[in-house]
Order: sequence, then structure tokens, then C-alpha cells
Amino acid sequence: MYKWLFFFYVYSFLGWCFESVYVSAKSGRWVNRGFMRGPFLPIYGGGAVMMLVVSAPFQDNIALTYLAGCLGATALEYIVGTVTEMLFRVRYWDYTGKFMNFEGQICLSSTIAWGFFTVLMTKGIHKPIAQFAGMLPGGLLAVVTIILTAYVSADFSLSFKAALDMRDVLARLEGVKQEMERLQKRMDVLIAVAGQAASEERHELHMKFRVMHDRRRQLKLLHDFYKRQLLLDNPGMISARFKNALEELKEAAKAHEKEYRNEIHGEKAD
Repeated sequence: MYKWLFFFYVYSFLGWCFESVYVSAKSGRWVNRGFMRGPFLPIYGGGAVMMLVVSAPFQDNIALTYLAGCLGATALEYIVGTVTEMLFRVRYWDYTGKFMNFEGQICLSSTIAWGFFTVLMTKGIHKPIAQFAGMLPGGLLAVVTIILTAYVSADFSLSFKAALDMRDVLARLEGVKQEMERLQKRMDVLIAVAGQAASEERHELHMKFRVMHDRRRQLKLLHDFYKRQLLLDNPGMISARFKNALEELKEAAKAHEKEYRNEIHGEKAD
């Protein structure tokens, strides 16, 4: 059990290294890629373990190893992507527009890549990692695995809560926007209406509009570090239900980061 957990953490870390370097190179700035704040991407750890398990009966047959990796890892990617979007109302990766994609969660090129990676891992990458784990004393391996489990569990819990909170922020932000649009339409109608009653109603609507505007501004402040980093570290994150609200939060997170960097540079200059 400890070995399999150890493999999960190793491949979660290697996946984080690959994704962070790749996305950082595309973005032109360092991106701590992933759902969690620590250097782990569980989707890669889970995918690697899945590949090892499903390909184990076919170690002597490269073609079957490849096929097992394609099917197993693609199934895991679809399940994780679908459940994530259902829970958080956002999508952390999107294959929409790619050739032979299904619901934007999986696509042919990704499936092909998973198969090649399975062969590469089982025939090359995993062997030295398994040998290293085998050389570690059982007690040391258990201690290291337990420490990593505690750390990753704490990080995942905080990140999970931040993702749920951000989902609620998106919903409230969208609701406030719709209410502001309703109030604005009502005020536009009353502009042409004369009389004291209409004037008083316009004033009342204007006050409600200002309250909604202040509430919207407060929602976009993003005081929580985990929510800000979740937005900054996943530039490709999309939401079909809260598209505009998510883009607003992304811009707010970027503005907050820019302001923070300016403050740091200002303090260094002083």
C-alpha cells in the first residue's frame, strides 16, 4: 500500500513539473499549475497508477499495453473532468474544438498521448522509480508516505474548499449582475415618466443599483489566497454557466497580483 501511495505522489509531482513548465512557457510567466497549491497534480498521479494497474497483465505485449493505457487513462480523465465540472461549475481543461473530442472532456489526441505515455512509463520511467522505492527501508518508506499523505490531504482540503467557495462567488456575482441589469432596464423605462412618484421610484431604484454595485465590487476583491491562485494558475479554466463572471474574477485576480507586485517593487526601491 505504501509503495502505491508513494508512486502516486511521485507521478503527481512529475506531472506538476511537466504542466507547470509547459504552461509557464506558453504564458511567459511562472505558473504553479494545478488545482492544489503544493507541487502535486493528482490527475497525473491517478493516471499513472491507473496505467500501471490496467497494463500489468500485458507487460509482454506492447500493443495491448498501449491499448490498455489509452482506455484506462481516458476513462479516468473523463470521470475526473465531468465530476469536477459538476461540483465546481468550471472546467480545468477543455478539448472543445479538437478533433474527435467528446463533451470537451476527452479527445483523440489526448487518448493517443496517454497510450504512448503508458508504454514509455511501463518500459522505462517506472523501472528506476520502482527500484528506488524497493531500496528504501520499509519503515522509512512508510514514514515518508504518511508525511506526504498528511501534507497532500491538508492542501487538497484547502484547495477543495476554495474551489467550492469560488463556485458560490461565481453564482452570487452572476446573480448580482442580473439584478443590476433588471434595475437598469427599470430605470431606463422610468426616465420618460414624469411626476413625483416616478422620480421617487427612480431614486429608490438608483439606491438599490448602488448597493448591488458595491456588493459586486466586494465579491471581486478575492481576499482568499487560495481562490486567487486557483484563478491565476489555471488560465485555461472556463465555465459554460458562469462565463462572464469567471472572466471578471480572472481579471480581478490579475489586477490584485499586479498591485501586489508593484507594492513589493516599491518596498524594495525604498
